[in-house]
Amino acid sequence: MSRPLILDFDGSAGFLDGTVVDLRGRQEAIRFGCRMSALRALGDELAPALSAMPSTVFLGSGDYHHVSYLLIERLRRLATPMQVVVFDNHPDNMRYPFGIHCGSWVSHVSRLPFVSCVHVIGITSADVEGFNVWQNHLAPLNSGRVRYWCVGRDLRGMRRLGIKRSHSFATVSDLLDQFDHESRTWKQPVYLSIDKDVLSPDVVQTNWDQGVMTLEELERAIGMVLKLVIASDVTGEVSTYRFTTRYKRILAALDHQPEIPEGSLTLWQEQQQAVNRRLLSMLAGVSEHAGQFGANALEIALP
Repeated sequence: MSRPLILDFDGSAGFLDGTVVDLRGRQEAIRFGCRMSALRALGDELAPALSAMPSTVFLGSGDYHHVSYLLIERLRRLATPMQVVVFDNHPDNMRYPFGIHCGSWVSHVSRLPFVSCVHVIGITSADVEGFNVWQNHLAPLNSGRVRYWCVGRDLRGMRRLGIKRSHSFATVSDLLDQFDHESRTWKQPVYLSIDKDVLSPDVVQTNWDQGVMTLEELERAIGMVLKLVIASDVTGEVSTYRFTTRYKRILAALDHQPEIPEGSLTLWQEQQQAVNRRLLSMLAGVSEHAGQFGANALEIALP
């Protein structure tokens, strides 16, 4: 069983028993979004740490969710089709003209030739309905390479555009029943990415608007695919940062990230740590599942 890897961009994912990589010097460059060249440079820096095959990687704030692209792309050398399961309150499949960012990375992953489908589960964001539909990358939705699993959203706009493989459910329970039914037939390995903004604010606080899942519902959903999972990451910690780059300040303001009330940060991070420990107890052995897919060659194949 390998130790988790903590990518410490913002100091938010501490106090876990794992290997910590200090990346605070890259916070301005990577947070929220970056050019692909900057992300590739980060990948080169992380190669030695990733070669130890961590069972899961903690990314810090959801502002770094696009780092998941690096973690998935490196699995190309397995030369096997796989599915990507993302628990997130947002589609993360939005248009972004400046490279890659935390709200666009799913579209980049869907273009990887070995990724059969990206399932984004637990969306309650309005990004998927009305005029906002046009801000999504539509091609992977039409082809089914990206599928949205929503709760309480109106997808009639998507239906008019021919998008038939994404669905909205009245409740999380209904969603999970259908996900359980479908995932039972899966044979391909799964990469699992968890953004804790899929959880209700009653469970934990994050840097983004949040969904409606309970922790128990998230754990139930993870359990449905756990035996297929060969690698995973967790994001959605809570942290504060003020960009020095003007265009990033503007973009962050346009996304209306909620302010963290004074005096709340420490308490919220303590709540996050309790959730992390529960998730880690489920994910700690996922790398041991790799052998059933011939992925025990990971330690040799990957840099």
